[in-house]
Amino acid sequence: MPKIVDYYFTPVSPYTYLGHDRLVAIAGRHGATIDVKPVDLGKVFAVSGGLPLKQRAPQRQAYRLLELERWPKYLGIPLNKQPRFFPVSGDLASKWIVAASNRSMADALKLTGAILRAVWSEERDIADAKTLAMLARDQALDADALAASAATPDIGSRYEALTQEAIERQVFGAPTYVYRDELFWGQDRLDFLDRELAK
Repeated sequence: MPKIVDYYFTPVSPYTYLGHDRLVAIAGRHGATIDVKPVDLGKVFAVSGGLPLKQRAPQRQAYRLLELERWPKYLGIPLNKQPRFFPVSGDLASKWIVAASNRSMADALKLTGAILRAVWSEERDIADAKTLAMLARDQALDADALAASAATPDIGSRYEALTQEAIERQVFGAPTYVYRDELFWGQDRLDFLDRELAK
């Protein structure tokens, strides 16, 4: 049976950023395929009890910042815990990723990694189409084709369908990895996913 990991995320999530390269490495070790599925986390939160960052209790916001100091140090990954371009909408970037996934999941994974780095370590605005074009070109992708595809109703519908799929599968936060219908929420659950893939 093929090993397929469904990867639900928003490209503006710091925890998605922290886990992205590790997910790719884990999947590679086990010969697993990653199915890239960006979602509208606001819609997921609306039905799962989640809250946008600014609406969370002060103690939760403070602890989040503490975690965003701990994890990058532990992983040796650069991260600006309060980036210049955050919060911004992840919708346009998500549609570019969906468009890339129509070409290949490898392209989608490369673009996702570049977009996550842009937010959390490079101080770039991923809600800006010009930024997305530069990021795509940096990954040797056809930026003009991706921009045209991302603007189509088909890609918008696919993005909405992925969001609805996530809701139906009980996803409630990002990143969530699903392997054989078992959910692993958060980059700090990647070790558990690794164990399952090893079976």
